[in-house]
Amino acid sequence: MRSRLVLLTLSLYLAFSLIACTGKPSTDAANDANGGSAGDATGKGGKEMRDKKESSREANQMKKEPLVVPAGTTVTVSLGSALGSKLSQSGQSFNGSVAKDVLIGDAVAIPKGATVAGTVTDAKPLGKFAGGAVLQIRLDSITLNGADLPVQTALKTFSAKGKGKRSAVMAGGGAALGGIIGGLAGGGKGAAIGVLAGGGAGAGGAAFTGNKDIELPAESAVSFEITQPLEVKR
Repeated sequence: MRSRLVLLTLSLYLAFSLIACTGKPSTDAANDANGGSAGDATGKGGKEMRDKKESSREANQMKKEPLVVPAGTTVTVSLGSALGSKLSQSGQSFNGSVAKDVLIGDAVAIPKGATVAGTVTDAKPLGKFAGGAVLQIRLDSITLNGADLPVQTALKTFSAKGKGKRSAVMAGGGAALGGIIGGLAGGGKGAAIGVLAGGGAGAGGAAFTGNKDIELPAESAVSFEITQPLEVKR
């Protein structure tokens, strides 16, 4: 009788042990399944976020495509210092700022106030050569987004005839116009000669010839014509 009781106890113990062992893998399997589902959900969400970021990046790249300023575009510059046939020397550099926005469509390619640099390519005061005084300048670069962007422009040439003729001519891009503003300069020592280009006041600046030498005062507006397309990054 006692042996049977011991055998029954051992049987029950073994049975409970087997049940406990088989139960653990089921719980682990359930956990794995739940974990896998959560991982799949997280993976899908991450992919959607990556797709959105990629789309946003592509949109930004499309918006930031460079603007191309075509040849023939006019850039009006306000001189930072006075230039003149007698004041300046060939090879001298000058600076200034863009006087008004340069637009490509509705976008501002070159903003007003952008710093510019240029070179005096020729300067001859009256008496140095037959025919009068000459001042010739060009634009070399425009500072955009913190970098100097090289630019090619047509030479802007100002000339004043000598031998008592009260006239001044500015040549640039085929345009030339001379006219007497009126009044006397330097206390009656000479006539003030105004030179305008492009048919509008301020379009090309004013050249003053107090003694028939050419002078462009600081802040004079001078227009330069771009001869090569200019790519502007945004």
